[in-house]
Amino acid sequence: MTTSTTQTSVVFSKNTNQALGIGRFAVDFMCGTIGNPSQDVLNRTTLFFTDAVLCGLSAIAVKTNAPTVLRNEALLFPVENGATVFGSDTSVFPEKAILANCAAVREWDSNGTNFGYNPTLGHTAGEFGHNDFYSVPVAAAQIMNLDGNAALRGMVLLDEIRGRLAEVFSLKTYKIDHVLYGAIASAAVYGAMCGASPEQIESAIGMCVAHFVPWRAIRAGKQLSDSKGSSAAISTEVAIVSMKRSMGGFMGPRDIFRNPESMFRQFEHTGGDSPFDLVLSHSGSDFAVMGMHFKIGLYEHQSAGALQGLLNLIEKNPTIAEDPSQIECIKITAYEPAFGIIGDPAKRDPKTRQSADHSMVYIVSAMLKKASGVVDSDGIGFFDKSNDEVWKRLMLTPYDFDIDAITNETTRSIMETIVFDHGGSVFDEKYPDGIPTSVLITMKSGDVFDSGLIMYPSGHARNKTCDLSDILQAKFAMHGQIAMDDPSIVIDRCKNIAKLDSDSMQSIWDIPLANRPVYKD
Repeated sequence: MTTSTTQTSVVFSKNTNQALGIGRFAVDFMCGTIGNPSQDVLNRTTLFFTDAVLCGLSAIAVKTNAPTVLRNEALLFPVENGATVFGSDTSVFPEKAILANCAAVREWDSNGTNFGYNPTLGHTAGEFGHNDFYSVPVAAAQIMNLDGNAALRGMVLLDEIRGRLAEVFSLKTYKIDHVLYGAIASAAVYGAMCGASPEQIESAIGMCVAHFVPWRAIRAGKQLSDSKGSSAAISTEVAIVSMKRSMGGFMGPRDIFRNPESMFRQFEHTGGDSPFDLVLSHSGSDFAVMGMHFKIGLYEHQSAGALQGLLNLIEKNPTIAEDPSQIECIKITAYEPAFGIIGDPAKRDPKTRQSADHSMVYIVSAMLKKASGVVDSDGIGFFDKSNDEVWKRLMLTPYDFDIDAITNETTRSIMETIVFDHGGSVFDEKYPDGIPTSVLITMKSGDVFDSGLIMYPSGHARNKTCDLSDILQAKFAMHGQIAMDDPSIVIDRCKNIAKLDSDSMQSIWDIPLANRPVYKD
């Protein structure tokens, strides 16, 4: 089945049944037969989990549309020994709880990101992905009466499977949505935690790939819809249904990565093999999660280099923020796919949050407008502070993307000064190693400020300059305060999930959310 097993990883060769291999690996990892992730891996996964939960709770508290609709839907399906949704102790069907919680986590588009880049192994397919799926191991732990340590182990496994698949096959190249990898990983982790056999997990993965392939149509168009934010949730729902169905005796397609009619071999023709070898880590520190990136606020991650470039320029030249009307031009140069995704001409005039947070011109303008407000309130001297303090203060929140923010005259006037260019191969070849971006600001006075090339902005896995943990505490508090009056208890609960016993896991989402005004976007 495997071409090799080392002290830290297992290699699934392209000429083997990789779906069954994933199933066996998942069962062995969750049973503890193999697998000893380092404390660094557990700590980083816990941070991503905390980040995801706070994003989700804030989206629910202000009644954003899709999470509210799907949460209400979940509560229509009560069942004994099920799972729970954010802010409730009502036990519901696990696939419905997972649907609701996953959608809430993803709603703001503010949680973790991976770019499918592993040059050490030569696996650089560069597929996107996000840390949307932690509701799966939590729900499995609730159903199986497992503790928080088991749930955390399931989170590590889920990120490992989807993260490594993202390194070896580019779904976006063929207009398939990246959430497919989350669905495959969700089926494997849920099955392994709930007692499924490797063969049953293989069957469920086969169903996901054969029946439920999501196209990127869900996140295309002039103005984006609820489908964009709920894509991961919907794919994960059907993954859990597939896993339950398989455990009930239904047999899905076998050996799906080598199936000659499957998506993978239709897009990349082979002589019978899978298009890729797959390496999954089980021990040590070289896990996929260690290469994933944090968003410092709410923005499409492809804009992170531009935001860091802007902040660097403002810190060195705070007069930029003193009066944005004195800016003649802001020229942003970046790479593909950033240019194609957040440089789409239709996004120069966003009408909804889902479009604004995928608009480079809007994201950068919103942060510059916010910096101008800080100058008005605190004076130009604020920007003598460190990079970390500036990020914490200018971090974009959901309210920087509501309807009032999107139509703000100052922001719109800044947007008119922005030119967004594709930097060509010089920039493209540096992605996905980094977020290669430059920002050039020309003032009406004739002064020109150049950020130079930004590769590893704050939050990037290869950034070595920011105090990420300190910045994230501010982000957790920002989202937490939207959701509740005192978020410290929930933040501590998430950060200490490995210490929660099985009873605590049953009530993990029994959280009193504040009655906030409905978010308007």
